[in-house]
Amino acid sequence: MNFAENDTYESSVYSVSELTNEIKLILETSIPSVWVEGEVSNFTHHQSGHIYFSLKDENAQIAAVMWRNRNRTLFFAPQNGMKVRALGNVRVYEKRGNYQFDVIQMLPAGVGELQLAFERLKTKLRDEGLFDPEFKKPLPEFPSRIGIITSVTGAAVRDIVDISSRRFPAAQLVLRPAKVQGEDAAQDIAAAIDEMNEYGDVDVLIVGRGGGSLEDLWAFNEEIVARAIFRSEIPIVSAVGHEIDFTISDFVADLRAPTPSAAAELILPDKEDIKQHLSALLSSMHSHVRQSINTQRNKVEYLFTGYAFRRPVDVLKQHRQRLDDLLRMCQISIHHRYGLNKGRLYQLQQQLAALNPQSILKRGYSICWKEVDKSIVTDAATLENREKIGVRFAKGSIKALVSRVDEDK
Repeated sequence: MNFAENDTYESSVYSVSELTNEIKLILETSIPSVWVEGEVSNFTHHQSGHIYFSLKDENAQIAAVMWRNRNRTLFFAPQNGMKVRALGNVRVYEKRGNYQFDVIQMLPAGVGELQLAFERLKTKLRDEGLFDPEFKKPLPEFPSRIGIITSVTGAAVRDIVDISSRRFPAAQLVLRPAKVQGEDAAQDIAAAIDEMNEYGDVDVLIVGRGGGSLEDLWAFNEEIVARAIFRSEIPIVSAVGHEIDFTISDFVADLRAPTPSAAAELILPDKEDIKQHLSALLSSMHSHVRQSINTQRNKVEYLFTGYAFRRPVDVLKQHRQRLDDLLRMCQISIHHRYGLNKGRLYQLQQQLAALNPQSILKRGYSICWKEVDKSIVTDAATLENREKIGVRFAKGSIKALVSRVDEDK
């Protein structure tokens, strides 16, 4: 190989990055945006919000990615084994040196796929117990405030307002506008349910929308909405579509109404029925009062014809005699008690008199004490000659000097 040939060889060498960029340029500029139909496999919903999967048929497969800002528009939840149609572009991922399908939009490949997704989620939530009757909350008989979660521009809210004003105008309606189809509809409905529960000042919630295709109603088949309904502490009536339409929300809710209008009919009592009921209660009350009055009148008439009212003077005399007997018994008891107490008092007086020192002195005795310390003298041996003493008699006392002490032998 000569120098020239060697120079040409050197000039034709690509770096890996350069070659990858050439491939990227050729693929991405020569293949326009296309629709691809295939079966979803290796599905991963990354924590970043992006979804990664493969599209495959019986002969080949291609890696695919749908970025977070795009997959938020999905009205269904892709799953492995689901057949879909995806609009996107072929892109080269330089770091790995492979190509992938960058998905812009994705749809189920027919109603059958949506129905399959519906049945899968329905089975999953049923197995978890979200449809169990034991979790259904009763609806209030006379709701004063009704929360409504639906589109502010749809016919559903107008129908509910009309029926409310006709059936039970006393009820107040609290509307939380929500998207009911398209991008972020399921997230908005779930958020609205949580917000109503946080607000708390409503007795029952109507969640729904008017009729539409399966795709139009799909937000009410999303798992995020089903779980928001299940955790709601406020009773929820699901009112989605027409009478023949069923959604996951219908199974989780505390009550399913075939239409929003029917939901209002089910929740709100009819004022005419209430009037009739009150009228019946008033009539029953009047009848009961009349019957009670007649019963009491018969009792009074019976008493007037009884012995007490036929001989009232005799009954009065008997009571007077009984009163006299009681009074006499009380007097006897009082006199008896008085005599006993009087005798006891006399005995006590006699005992006190016998113990009185003055009585002893009257019998000729006296009390002697030493002047120096006022101590009573009971023994002559305790005295000394010329010691001053005092002597108390029954009447009067004296001061004296001891001239002699005679002790008893």
